[in-house]
Amino acid sequence: MSGAPVPPRKAVVSAEDDKAWRMLQLLTSKPALYVSNVDEASAAAGNELSGQVAERAKRDGADHVAISAQIESEIAMLDAAERGEFLETLGLAEPGLNKLIREAYHLLGLQTYFTVGPKEARAWTIHKGDTAPQAAGVIHTDFEKGFIRAETIAYDDYVTLNGEAGARDAGKLRLEGKDYAVKDGDVFHFRFNV
Repeated sequence: MSGAPVPPRKAVVSAEDDKAWRMLQLLTSKPALYVSNVDEASAAAGNELSGQVAERAKRDGADHVAISAQIESEIAMLDAAERGEFLETLGLAEPGLNKLIREAYHLLGLQTYFTVGPKEARAWTIHKGDTAPQAAGVIHTDFEKGFIRAETIAYDDYVTLNGEAGARDAGKLRLEGKDYAVKDGDVFHFRFNV
């Protein structure tokens, strides 16, 4: 055997061995995300050391994100208006935490949909490719069992048209059935029977 050891997440397993492989439940077979903590000056593009971590992550079949914990700590203490100004002075488009969350969602194959009512708006996490009934089942299993349809608005339409009423008036509210594959950011109102 030559070269560096290969992490189980990169192993190629035959179809007949797949079940036994999954039963091992190896932690190192799970997707990995390497995170480099860099100084403030390196937050936008990383530095030599974070570049080495990124190379290692690539060799290991993992993803990589470089963030500055110091900047994240300072951002947490600022209000929304000050945050934008602070990030701009550092040449950053967004907080590192946003990048970390986005990469983690991507790595795990996750996405978000929303439910909005008069009292609250909620974000729900589901897997990419989930259907509308599966998304409803995240709220409550009875929603999935009794699913009839979903009133759906794309996130951008919901925001641009000032909510459900504006989207409905503009013809952007759609009725979707059981086969609808949820898109990231969809805003739903589920119809179901019990």
